[in-house]
Amino acid sequence: MHILIIKTSSLGDVIHTLPALTDAYTQNPDLQCDWLVEEAFAEIPTWHTAVTRVIPVALRRWRKDVWHTWKSGLWNTFLQDLTQQHYDKVIDAQGLIKSAFLTYKARGLRCGLDRHSARESLASLAYQHSYPVPKKQHAVTRTRQLFAHILAYPAPDTPPDYGIAQHFSPQIVPPNVIFLHGTTWITKHWPTQYWIELAQCVISAGLTVYLPWGNPQEYARARKIADTHPNIHLIPKSNLQGIATVLSQSTAVVGVDTGLAHLAAALSVPSVTLYGATQPAWTGTYGQQQTHLLADFHCAPCLSKRCHLPNKAMTCYEDLSVEKVWLALQTLL
Repeated sequence: MHILIIKTSSLGDVIHTLPALTDAYTQNPDLQCDWLVEEAFAEIPTWHTAVTRVIPVALRRWRKDVWHTWKSGLWNTFLQDLTQQHYDKVIDAQGLIKSAFLTYKARGLRCGLDRHSARESLASLAYQHSYPVPKKQHAVTRTRQLFAHILAYPAPDTPPDYGIAQHFSPQIVPPNVIFLHGTTWITKHWPTQYWIELAQCVISAGLTVYLPWGNPQEYARARKIADTHPNIHLIPKSNLQGIATVLSQSTAVVGVDTGLAHLAAALSVPSVTLYGATQPAWTGTYGQQQTHLLADFHCAPCLSKRCHLPNKAMTCYEDLSVEKVWLALQTLL
C-alpha cells in the first residue's frame, strides 16, 4: 500500500502525527508513505523509516503574494509534483480547509475526519471516506485512531512511538539541561529573570545550561541569560536536524509551550514544560518522562496571543516560581 499523509504545520502538529505513522508501519511493514508538509518542517518526516518521499509546500510564503505564486509557475510546479503518484489512500491528518484543499488536489482515495470531528467541519466535504474520532482527546491519540480507522487495524493503546529517536546516533556528553525559552506567543514567555535564577540552580547541581535561539529577540534573551555565568552557552543557530541532534544528547529540558518542546518529547528527553496561556490536555507534550506545570491564575489558560489584563507586567507565568520548576526538574534528573 502506498499512502500520502497531509499534515503541513505546525511543528508540534507534524510531530504529533508520527506515532500514527509508526502504528501503521508496524501493522504493515511493506507500507510506503509520502508526506506533504510545509517547507519549514520538511526535515522531520525524513527521519521516519516509513517515509519514502517528502513533498514540500509553501502555503505560508505563497499566500503573501498569490499573484506572484501563480504567475511564476510555482503553484503549477507544485501540483505536478503532488499528482505524479496515484495513492491507495490520501490521509488528511489536519482537518482544516487548507489541508482539505490540498487533499482534493492529490490523486487517490481521499480520507479524513468527519464533520463532527474535524477542526473545521467544512473540510470533511473534500473526503470520499470520513471517520468519527472523539474530540476530547490528545491530538496524538486522535490521529492514531484516525489512521486505525482508515487503514483498518485495531486502534492501539500502547505508549506512542514517534519513530525518529533511532535517527540520531547516541553520544556521550557531559550532563546538561537545555532551556527552550523562545516562543511566538508573547503570553507564553516565562520571565527572563526566572530563567537566570533557574540556571543558577542547574549549574550549582553540576550541570551545564544550553540555550537555542531562532531570531534576534530570542538571541537577545539568550545572551542576557548566558552573560550571568560561564557555564551557560548559546547553541549555534541551525536547521531542525541540528537542534534535534543537540536535544537528543541532553540530560533534560525545561521549556515553554513551543514546537521544540514537542520535538524533545518525541526524542524521549526528560522534560518540564510550562503552561500558562495554554493548557496541555489536548496538544501538550506527550510521551515518556514529560512533566507539565500549569499556572494557577484566575484567567489561565486564556488561549490568547495577547494579555488583556490592565497590568500586563503581571503575567500568569509569575505563579510558576523557580522553586516549583527546579523541584520538578530535580525529580526528572
